[in-house]
Amino acid sequence: MKYLIPLSLAMVSAVVATDRPITVVNDCPFVIWPAFFTSSGGQPAQAAGWEAQPGTELTLFAPDNWNGRIWGRRNCDFSTSPGPNSCLDGGCNGGLVCNITTGTGVPPATLATFDFSGESQDVYTVSVVDGYNLPVVITNTGGCGVASCPVDLATSCPLALAGPFDSDGVPVGCKSACLVDALAGNAANSSNCCTGSFDSESSCPSSGVEHYSYFKTNCPNSFVYAFDESSGTATWDCAKSSESNVAYAVVFCPDISTL
Repeated sequence: MKYLIPLSLAMVSAVVATDRPITVVNDCPFVIWPAFFTSSGGQPAQAAGWEAQPGTELTLFAPDNWNGRIWGRRNCDFSTSPGPNSCLDGGCNGGLVCNITTGTGVPPATLATFDFSGESQDVYTVSVVDGYNLPVVITNTGGCGVASCPVDLATSCPLALAGPFDSDGVPVGCKSACLVDALAGNAANSSNCCTGSFDSESSCPSSGVEHYSYFKTNCPNSFVYAFDESSGTATWDCAKSSESNVAYAVVFCPDISTL
């Protein structure tokens, strides 16, 4: 399988033995600006945002207790007033380098999430809970499952969810129904967000989430709404080993014929 990125000897010698290598690959035919945000655990030494030309990759090393997200930003211009509005989607506080405290990214954005804090296993997902902006897969060297939303959801996105749009009027994102509720100020008690009177799995089944089937049918191995664990294909895990660490790759715009 493609995208299982081997580590060079130089990389291995430069990091702490317990650090987790995550190689971020831009296979899109256009420039993107990847970023990451640390929810808990140690902070990777890599700057939390960078420009990625087509066909390039960068490996960051996350501490063994890292819990965070990686995403891509589209159509960015940081030359004036750098901040969350510097990108058409995915922008963050801080501009090019996202603020490590508040730079979580503006949805819609496809998220690659990781939780390395468990004693026995890593947990990872590709999340479209707040919407989609780029195809993404997470592969690994551990022979574990592939979390993915590898297809373009923007061009056929339901009209009520489509956008934002580029200068040619082409959609470069697809909002979730929860994000639409949030933007309308209706997220406090929403069946789409599983909040308020819908804040349990029994009161918030996937059948009550608008457009759930659009996201889940097209990206069955992704995390689509708050209680999507019951689908069996939303969260993925990989056993930790005392002998060696699993390496991960987050690939934007992957070649789906290789998956």
